[in-house]
Amino acid sequence: MATPTGLEFRVTAPPGGWTVESVLELSDEERARNVVELVDGVLHVSPLARLEHQRLVGRLWGQLSPGAAPRCEVLPGANLVLGNRNDRLLIPDLVVSTAPGLEGVSLTEKQVLLVAEIESPSTRVQDRILKKALYAEALIPYYLLVDPEQEAATVYALSDGEYLPHAKSEGGVLTLAEPFPAELDLRG
Repeated sequence: MATPTGLEFRVTAPPGGWTVESVLELSDEERARNVVELVDGVLHVSPLARLEHQRLVGRLWGQLSPGAAPRCEVLPGANLVLGNRNDRLLIPDLVVSTAPGLEGVSLTEKQVLLVAEIESPSTRVQDRILKKALYAEALIPYYLLVDPEQEAATVYALSDGEYLPHAKSEGGVLTLAEPFPAELDLRG
């Protein structure tokens, strides 16, 4: 059982190791202070984002949603199950789902057009390297990476199994034509 205590997150692995199901079965109280993700059966625990981060998530949600609708839905902090191995669960800051109105506790990569991660000091390396590689391996068409410190963002498009820069912000504004029209104002 997991017990958050201050800055610690103590867990005992279930019999047979961690799976997507066992992570999703953690209680709300157990996940209240941390983001708990699963990569190849290994838990990745990071602190909940700061309020400034959450405000930026909200602004980006509001700026992406009009262009994505009605064929897509923008969701903050959705559980995203990658692959069929039952050992990868990530929680991107934003997910653009191609299954609007879907019910349940998670999405799969087949139901996602774009994932977005907002860098923070504690997640920068994971967002730029690990998560980018995992999303590409899962064949998610677009990856939006936001650096709030620089008021910069890059959208990567999948090409031959890897992400290539597709659009970059200028002056704190990212203008998208694909995967749908949107203008993201990153200026605080």
